[in-house]
Amino acid sequence: MKRVILKLSGEALAGEQKSGYDDALIADIARQVKAIIDKGIDVGVVIGGGNYWRGRSNDNIDRTKADQIGMLATIMNCIYVSEIFRSEGVKTNILTPFECGSMTKLFSKDRANKYFEKGMVVFFAGGTGHPYFSTDTGIVLRAIELDADAILLAKAIDGIYDSDPKINSQAKKYDKISIQEVVDKQLGVIDMTASVMCMENKMPLMVFGLNEDNSILNAMTGKFNGTVVTVD
Repeated sequence: MKRVILKLSGEALAGEQKSGYDDALIADIARQVKAIIDKGIDVGVVIGGGNYWRGRSNDNIDRTKADQIGMLATIMNCIYVSEIFRSEGVKTNILTPFECGSMTKLFSKDRANKYFEKGMVVFFAGGTGHPYFSTDTGIVLRAIELDADAILLAKAIDGIYDSDPKINSQAKKYDKISIQEVVDKQLGVIDMTASVMCMENKMPLMVFGLNEDNSILNAMTGKFNGTVVTVD
């Protein structure tokens, strides 16, 4: 693979404390990403906002406004994580789908490709810039636009199961599964809009546990222990 887009959940960045940031965890992510870049592979990053905000669970706020708050949460996360990456010797830049002062640059495919050519990690913050679309849709959109070879989904569990392994101790883990099966069995890996976009544009996924040692690096070096979602 020559280019991948990595999705990190906001909750995962918080670690055991459930909110804010686990700096040691983020530094370890940066170390792994640097090793991937050193192999000549482009890496883009999308981060959720769940360590700050879960707007859909709040009935007192208009959905559009709640989603806008969520977009800002992803920007805060990208700024923070970008700085940790820089402290680990990784060059970064942050792109957003709307103007955000001098803190970020406005997204364009040409601009992103220019940063990739310079060996930078490109953070795609702010989702799609529109309400009613999740960061799942945002990462698939960016992966398709930028001709990525795959999307890496770093989650709290180590792959895709046929039921919740936290509830069912007999849950079966898939080593490989098609995106059509994911949709048909309602496994909830990514939302429906993102799933359809993956199917239509042949964008494969690699789902794995963030907390496994070197899990991101392993996904790129043949030691993958998660679930591959195929689109053939």
